[in-house]
Amino acid sequence: MKTIKNEKEKIIKNEEIPFTELRVVDEEGKAVGVMSKAAAIDLAKSKGLDLILVAPNAQPPVARILDYGKYKYELAKREQKAKRNQKIIEVKEMKFRPVINEHDYQTKLKHIKRFLSEGNKVKVTVMFRGRELAFVEKGKEILDRISNDIADIGSVEKEAKMEGRDMWMVLKPKNL
Repeated sequence: MKTIKNEKEKIIKNEEIPFTELRVVDEEGKAVGVMSKAAAIDLAKSKGLDLILVAPNAQPPVARILDYGKYKYELAKREQKAKRNQKIIEVKEMKFRPVINEHDYQTKLKHIKRFLSEGNKVKVTVMFRGRELAFVEKGKEILDRISNDIADIGSVEKEAKMEGRDMWMVLKPKNL
């Protein structure tokens, strides 16, 4: 028996169906029974409709008698609705330096809170230049302070990690 791997690739109908025996379902959703491909195609043609393979991996494969154009239209509509309902999560980035003034910190924190409230993840990076690498603990303090300040609307997804000259962590919204 042949199996079809990706059902989204193509709608298989009528003579394109590779199986000899099919379980046939009519246009109202009632089971007609198991029959040969030729008999099923003749039945569909007599009703002015097409035979469409809907479950190729079933035993025996299931085919429905439907109007091909209408079926294709309904699949497209269903796909559009699924696409409309999905939420795309972006990863925003906010960069800090180990020596940051309080006002600058508060401004950046406000942006982080806004990103989290919009449902996005935030990558917070502390960049070290030159001799600042001697004060890595200062960067860790900044990241810990940020995670405490956003505790009401977000949480830490990936803990602080040192990578080259940067220390970073990823924050996610609470509802995620």
